[in-house]
Amino acid sequence: MSEEKHLHFFVSDVHLGLNRFDPQSREDRFVKFLNELPAQTNSLYLLGDIFDFWFEYRYVVPKGFTRVLAAIADLSKRGVNVFFFRGNHDMWTFGYLEKETGLRILGEPSVVPIGSKKFCLAHGDTLSKAEPLHNLSQILFRSRLMQRMLSLLHPSLTFSLAHKWSENNRISRGKPINFRGKLDPLYKFCLEFEKTEKIDYFIFGHMHTPGLVDTPAGAKMYILGEWLRGCEYLCYNEKENIITWMKG
Repeated sequence: MSEEKHLHFFVSDVHLGLNRFDPQSREDRFVKFLNELPAQTNSLYLLGDIFDFWFEYRYVVPKGFTRVLAAIADLSKRGVNVFFFRGNHDMWTFGYLEKETGLRILGEPSVVPIGSKKFCLAHGDTLSKAEPLHNLSQILFRSRLMQRMLSLLHPSLTFSLAHKWSENNRISRGKPINFRGKLDPLYKFCLEFEKTEKIDYFIFGHMHTPGLVDTPAGAKMYILGEWLRGCEYLCYNEKENIITWMKG
């Protein structure tokens, strides 16, 4: 690895396409962030719900986001490694994003070595045993049967239903979500996971509220912020072994 390519960025929950909280400004901020990543950037991890709804038909993809896709493609051409985690809003990717932008899809959770450190990364929505109804719905949504059923619907109907559902959930209604620290179900996941593998950093999205808590084994669990009413994200400086909160 070139010594100069030592910066790694972690972002989640941009919710592009959600018609709430000034969507144009949010997309502008995200495009600016992508275009202004420094030359020392080695990798960018998009940890889910970058799009508020994403479903790829054979000949149809969601309208818009051309500047975002172009910016990601430019990063790939620059040699930046761009990784995408499917969130509970943008799980239906079937090859178009990868081909169009050069990003790579990672499964959940993924253990990623960066320098001498190990990162466990995920969007986080499927890892909590405390939300069984949500987990069941995600299993159904991610099933090939459900994907096939949705592919048979006209895109206008699918997108309309998805956006109506999204605009009525707790995030769109502005319901606050508090960081629960050691009471967070994702913290319990970390405790179980580190029984079998040494991890230095756990990084998740999904909860929309930035937070940090240490685990008994010495790892740090981060929850990324959202881009709806802010844009809290993380930068790991591999050269100096420092992870830093950033806000655009």
